[in-house]
Parts: sequence; structure tokens; C-alpha cells
Amino acid sequence: MRIKVSRKEHFNAAHRLFNPAWTEERNKQVFGKCSNPNYHGHNYELIVTVTGEPDPETGYVYDMKVLSDLIREHVTQKFDHKNLNLDTEYFKTLNPTAENIAVVIWKILREKIDSSLDVKITLYETERNYVEYPAD
Repeated sequence: MRIKVSRKEHFNAAHRLFNPAWTEERNKQVFGKCSNPNYHGHNYELIVTVTGEPDPETGYVYDMKVLSDLIREHVTQKFDHKNLNLDTEYFKTLNPTAENIAVVIWKILREKIDSSLDVKITLYETERNYVEYPAD
């Protein structure tokens, strides 16, 4: 019996979508206002889902307090109220699209959670726009 458990967190961060190999005009054509040289921000909603077999002794798939602490220490403390392009190493050379942010968060947490469990990231950039990694 496999069960999914999820923890929802949030962080606020600024970013600029920009390909340095392109001209300003091309960046503006492709990324629109998201390529503003002065950056722009989002109130991100993050859902981390862990899937696996419940432990026969605890009944937990994963201790939600432990999951909350992992997310706080390794994601929100590093991303919250930051400029993702300038203040994090993850996006110095990686365009901080919602897709790339979700993959980075997955990689960070995947290293911390037992490999017998599946990990999925759902990241809402806006109320209407979100990404999931890995895709089903």
C-alpha cells in the first residue's frame, strides 16, 4: 500500500528570466515583462509530496515535522526574500524559470530523503501557473 503525503510551504523571491547569449530585444520578445532588468517577484507556493509504504511501527510514510524542517533548512531559508539570480548559487548560470526552480528544489530534497521514497515537487508561481517535477 503506497500513500502520498504532502507538505505545503511558501517563499517570496525575485528573479529575472534572461538568456545572456541573447540580445535585450530577444530576451524581451521571449520572456516579456519577466525579463525586466530590475527583476520582479513572486509569492511561490511549494508542495513537497513523498510517496511510499507506511512504516509498520509509526504508521508514517514520512514524519511531517522532519519534512517541514528539511524544506525550511534547505529551501525556504535559502530562497525566501532573495533575488534568485543574484543571491543563490543555484541560479548564477541557470535561468530561474518555475521549471528550473522546481528541479533544483527536487534535487536538494532528493539527497535528503531515503531513496525508497518517491519525491515530487509542485511549485505555484502564481495562482494559475504551476509546475510539477517529476512529471507523471
